[in-house]
Amino acid sequence: MDNGNAAERVIQDLRGLVAVAAPGARLPSVRQLTARHQASPVTVAEALRQLVAQGLIETRAGRGTFVAAPPDERRVPDLSWQTVALGPRLPGEDEMQALLALPPSGAIPLSGGYVDAELQPAAALGAALTRAARQPASWQRGPAEGREDLRAWFAREAGAGLRADDMVICPGGQAALSSALRALTAPGDTVLVESPTYLGALAAARAAGLRVVPVPADADGVLPDQLAAAFARTGARLFYCQPLHANPHGATLAGPRRAPVAEAVRDAGAFLIEDDYARDLTIDGEAPPPLAADDPDGHVVYLRSLTKSAAPGLRVAAIGARGPAGARLRAARLLDDLFVAGPLQQATLEFVTAPAWARHRRALRTALRTRREALLTALRRHLPELVPQVVPRGGLHLWTRLPNGTGDVALAAAAAAEGVVVFPGRPWYAAEPPAPHLRLTYAAAPADLMDEAVRRLSRALRGATASRQPGG
Repeated sequence: MDNGNAAERVIQDLRGLVAVAAPGARLPSVRQLTARHQASPVTVAEALRQLVAQGLIETRAGRGTFVAAPPDERRVPDLSWQTVALGPRLPGEDEMQALLALPPSGAIPLSGGYVDAELQPAAALGAALTRAARQPASWQRGPAEGREDLRAWFAREAGAGLRADDMVICPGGQAALSSALRALTAPGDTVLVESPTYLGALAAARAAGLRVVPVPADADGVLPDQLAAAFARTGARLFYCQPLHANPHGATLAGPRRAPVAEAVRDAGAFLIEDDYARDLTIDGEAPPPLAADDPDGHVVYLRSLTKSAAPGLRVAAIGARGPAGARLRAARLLDDLFVAGPLQQATLEFVTAPAWARHRRALRTALRTRREALLTALRRHLPELVPQVVPRGGLHLWTRLPNGTGDVALAAAAAAEGVVVFPGRPWYAAEPPAPHLRLTYAAAPADLMDEAVRRLSRALRGATASRQPGG
């Protein structure tokens, strides 16, 4: 018997019954329909599924099948009470969602926090994870702070100042940062940040109930005298910074400033969270050692993630501190999620200790240089006024100053309409921005698309400029 024809007979039979029955009326059972149409139970079930999807009938577990109420008679859920119960939204949520949104089809991404899929070592990571998944021991519960051998690797990367026992493995840098802020502060405390700084740090600090105070930075990193003044004025005991290729502006803390920054932190009796997210993203020259490598008295809390330099799915990071601060960090991570999945830790350790890791870093460095230069060339050709005065020696982004009076948020929306995704500068500031900026990412799109991307951005900027003209 043709099951398709049988299913159609069942559907037509039930449609006829629904047409003359009242909402909520019981319909024949599966057994009755099977006998009536000489159809299999599977065929009848498929017919019922189609009618449920069309909203004509509803099935109730253990009770049978019934005529569904017309759409205009169904009760619309009233969820408005949740607005009162939840209270105001946390600041920064919209910006974080926009930052992590996938680009629409056909759009060229000049935004994003991860390297393009073409640059990710997916094959090597997949092979390492496959091998790790086959090892029964990797599925067992390990130390809450993470595998000792993986913690030892992260400690070596931080320099001589930290040991394996000081480190704790975390499911990504954002989770590590959130835990650190909660472990080292109490709601209402002040945290100092570079201005501008990582959007995710601002969101995490505000979610922890902290007062965020910006400290000016330039092409050589945070200004030490301004940092010391901010400590004295606010009484803060925590400073968050990215000394290497800071996101979004790309600055690296200059050598002559390292000691004065450390002195300002030490004199304030404070901690410095060093977010070393870009350790593997240096393009020109060699990266200076982490600040944690020269921290004898435990002021630096060191955070290192592999997500930016490898793949978004490699949610593995480590955070480390010495003394009671380290103990508080480990306790905070235990409360957050107990421990990171064993197979992922095993695969990470295998990957970063294999020759594939060094090969990937070399290939990534070359690819990022090519893409950065392609974006700079396109800017010089089509938007020379947006070429940054200082080109960052690493990282993933260019920080471009817009003409005075340009609305960065409006320009980003106009660029999206032209088919290129960029991110406005305003959300990266803890206070009012001194000037409009865009963060342009060169790691998310191929080099051969950079010229077209900037052409589209140019059209958006010209349109925004024309709209500001008298009579425009």
